Amino acid sequence: MENFLIPLIVVVLFFLISAIKVVREYERLVVFRLGRLIGEKGPGLVLVIPLIDRTIKVSMRVVTMDVPSQEVITRDNVTTSVNAVVYYRVVDPNKAIVNVEDYRFATAQLAQTTLRSVTGQAELDELLAERDKLNQFIQKILDEATDPWGIKVTAVEIKDVGIPELLQKAISRQATAERERRAIVVQAEGEKEAARKLAEAAQILSSQEGGLYVRLLRAIPEVVSQPGTTVAFPLPVELRQLLPELKEKPKE
Repeated sequence: MENFLIPLIVVVLFFLISAIKVVREYERLVVFRLGRLIGEKGPGLVLVIPLIDRTIKVSMRVVTMDVPSQEVITRDNVTTSVNAVVYYRVVDPNKAIVNVEDYRFATAQLAQTTLRSVTGQAELDELLAERDKLNQFIQKILDEATDPWGIKVTAVEIKDVGIPELLQKAISRQATAERERRAIVVQAEGEKEAARKLAEAAQILSSQEGGLYVRLLRAIPEVVSQPGTTVAFPLPVELRQLLPELKEKPKE
């Protein structure tokens, strides 16, 4: 009797251990009973039927997937390389297991082909300056394509755009020329504004009697500060107007 009882206890313990599954908070247990989908279970303690139920654990956390660098010819015929990172998570474990054989591999392949397709339809300037728009476009395409798989693509970020060395030098020269053009425009605007202010100042000084002479006196300290400078004082206009009056004045 004892020889029969011990194997029975071992078998019962084995079935009990096999029947108890602990599912973490970020996991779900997809259960198949005799090949038929029962549904997802968890989190917590889950009881299954040993040898009859088959279980697959699926993580519900966000997955960070690196998309390898892809060789792309842009719409303006520039050969470049583009890589990206995709963030996604499983929102329906049943679909992720039933509707696709390997949702991780399928999502990775779809991300690579979509990245090549979208960036190939854009020009190089768009890849460099309008990444946010391209990121949203790629994310929308991936999200719609992976929806039947029970996957939600939360974000896509283009990380790097590789540019040929010759094209980098051309872009650098273009940027330098643009900065020089802006500097010339700013300088011309400054000179234009200064000339306008000088004209207004000259008009004000000429309208006031002796104004120009006072301005000349204010400028003398700036001139004499330079070594070897000779200063000639012009006769004020007011004094030249008084000379005829002094000559005509009778002597007492």
